[in-house]
Amino acid sequence: MKNNQARPPILKYLILSLFLFFPFFLLLFSLKPKHHQNTTTDPTSKIQIHSSGDLKIRPGYASYESYIQRQLHKTLNPKLRQVWTTRDWDRKIQVFVQFFQDLKRKELLFNESKALSIGARVGQEVEALRRVGVSDSVGIDLVPYPPLVIKGDFHNQPFGNETFDFEFSNVFDHALYPDKFVGEIERTLKPNGVCVLHVALSRRSDKYSANDLYSVKPLVEMFKVSEVVHVRKVDGFGLDTEVVFRKKTVT
Repeated sequence: MKNNQARPPILKYLILSLFLFFPFFLLLFSLKPKHHQNTTTDPTSKIQIHSSGDLKIRPGYASYESYIQRQLHKTLNPKLRQVWTTRDWDRKIQVFVQFFQDLKRKELLFNESKALSIGARVGQEVEALRRVGVSDSVGIDLVPYPPLVIKGDFHNQPFGNETFDFEFSNVFDHALYPDKFVGEIERTLKPNGVCVLHVALSRRSDKYSANDLYSVKPLVEMFKVSEVVHVRKVDGFGLDTEVVFRKKTVT
């Protein structure tokens, strides 16, 4: 009897079959559809859109560029810009002066504060800050308006970390990426710095808004390293609620 017996034919066929079909199985596995989370992101920044029951992102933007173009359509509208710089100029400045003076009385804003107005358009808020004594103030918007407003995207502020003591915005509803909007505020605020947001809760904003906010809860959730100072009702050109945050000194 020989020591090296021939392998049974069926075993040979099994080994040969495995050898031939192994590459085929690998190909099928590579073509298997991958499961993705049901979130929408900007393909450039990879920032997740925050959407919940009390914060709805408006649909209809095919890309971030299409969103920017829609915002520019309002900002560059010649009729609106004429209104902002003439009829509305003094009226809005007077209202903002009252807001900022009240914040100064509450010791949330000081003459020596370095202040930023986010989405300032033609800079009424910046002018109001300077009139109440906060001389180191500037605004950002997609379209600059020198000397009050420089060019900047509030989803990606053109400033270094911990630059400002105070930041104000009444354009939260125009943020396509609210998480990024808030994240940039917290990034550029100094520890103990103050952020003031004017938002609309009881009414829907204009057709250029990118989100709808129904309570302050989503804002509180998005401000990761800040605490709420106060929430109060205001009358701010269609915006009805003021929410104030203070960045924590230890994060």
